[in-house]
Amino acid sequence: MDLVLLWVFLPLVTVAWGQYGDYYYGPYNYGDNDEWVNVYRQGFNFQCPHGQVIVAVRSVFSKKEGSDRLWNYACMPAAQSLGEPTECWWEEINRAGTEWYQTCSNNGLVAGFQSQYFPSVLDREWQFYCCRYSRRCPYSCWLTTEYPGHYGEDMDMMMYTYDHYIRGATTTFSAVDRDRQWKFIVCRMTEYDCPFQNV
Repeated sequence: MDLVLLWVFLPLVTVAWGQYGDYYYGPYNYGDNDEWVNVYRQGFNFQCPHGQVIVAVRSVFSKKEGSDRLWNYACMPAAQSLGEPTECWWEEINRAGTEWYQTCSNNGLVAGFQSQYFPSVLDREWQFYCCRYSRRCPYSCWLTTEYPGHYGEDMDMMMYTYDHYIRGATTTFSAVDRDRQWKFIVCRMTEYDCPFQNV
């Protein structure tokens, strides 16, 4: 009798947990290990498919290739409670060789990256591709730890919880190592429209 009850209630508990509990992303599909969105010292433009946002960033560094990095990204659909994106845009360019801090304006979420390599400074300029979901607002925001942990190391940043989103980043640049460390700005989003927006 106990096994029958277990078989009846186990699917219900699983469904309820999936709807109301924290949902953790599974392994990300970056493609093959050799599949990167760029080649060394070249620009690139990466955008998630419509309705999806960036949930993972992977990168490897090469000193001999102009102190540049190969990049790859993983996307996942935004939560259904956010609905469809109402608009998407490219944010302002963050210049090579400088430290910067940027969040998506208008309460947007990061859905892509664009970058151009500059050999004169052995660094890249960056732009975020952002999408706004109705008039949803961020809350409970924080900065991740530094990625990579040390200049010149490989980088593998993943969002582990389904209802947390990347809204931007702050970076530091080492003129000695010619590399950049990232802290991503991660937030939750309201499930209701809110009357204000950030700039």
